[in-house]
Amino acid sequence: LCSPCCATAVLPPTTAVAMAALERRRSPAAAGVGRRVLVLAVGCAALRAASVCFASGSWAAAGRLGRGFRAVSSGLVGCRSQSASVKVSTEAKGDEGTTAFRRIFVGEGGKTISPWHDLPLDTDVPNEKWMVTEITKMTKPKMEIATKEEGNPIAQDIKKGKLRDYHGPIFWNYGCFPQTWEDPSVEHPELKVFGDNDPLDVVEIGSRAQAQGEVSRVKVLGALAMIDDGELDWKIIAIDCKDPLAGELQSVADVEAKMPGVVSGIREWFRWYKTPDGKPLNGFGFKGETLDATAALGVVAETHEAWVRLRTAGADSKGLWTGVA
Repeated sequence: LCSPCCATAVLPPTTAVAMAALERRRSPAAAGVGRRVLVLAVGCAALRAASVCFASGSWAAAGRLGRGFRAVSSGLVGCRSQSASVKVSTEAKGDEGTTAFRRIFVGEGGKTISPWHDLPLDTDVPNEKWMVTEITKMTKPKMEIATKEEGNPIAQDIKKGKLRDYHGPIFWNYGCFPQTWEDPSVEHPELKVFGDNDPLDVVEIGSRAQAQGEVSRVKVLGALAMIDDGELDWKIIAIDCKDPLAGELQSVADVEAKMPGVVSGIREWFRWYKTPDGKPLNGFGFKGETLDATAALGVVAETHEAWVRLRTAGADSKGLWTGVA
């Protein structure tokens, strides 16, 4: 299975299509790396021999691809009341790849702010929202907003005392929407599962690798209802409004037409990504179908309402840092 041709033959059809789409979006050199990585991370996770083979080769190269994008980010963002802009920057403290690393968000006047609670969600366009990038595409470290720490900086996730990395790089920018929360006390009426206690996840499918901590304006296109360890973990599919394809994409159908294989690639990546750790495949509600933009915006609205409850009315914060005394 160290041969890409051999490995492709045993992959599910959706994964093979996804690899082809990913290669069209990258340079030939990066495409070769991505082909080998996706074979393991999605199609061959159960085969431990392949894991050993790739860990010392293509994954290391893929990790190097992303390092150049981990710059300090800054830019203009809007706010919940739909005003035009608020300036925000980030500062890195501690060394990356250590438990001490934190990326702090700084607002106007040099004040430390929370990317979860203080940054905006809405823009002046209903289907466009502000996204915080936690993980740059083509990188492996599992970075996330630290929901239980004061100020909610970005840090690398720790599991069983060790820094957590994906077994292969993620092929899209990955982050969350500010001012959203998947409430673990609320059961979804159809799926009969509860929220995962985190901000709402966003998969940004544009061509540019966004910097860790970058705040970008994205267009909401659809949603996948992933079920991970019995918890509902929505994945909103979106594209940076500045991406060359953004003007051509208004729906999931447009993504399928203009970027064939990307939606199925996202679904299969998240279905398989935990299996190298001996965990089962993740499931998806609604028979794995991707919900349209209208439904996705409904998910955004519901999770924003949950976030409002979290911050008001004396709601149980579940150990989360909300910035409310």
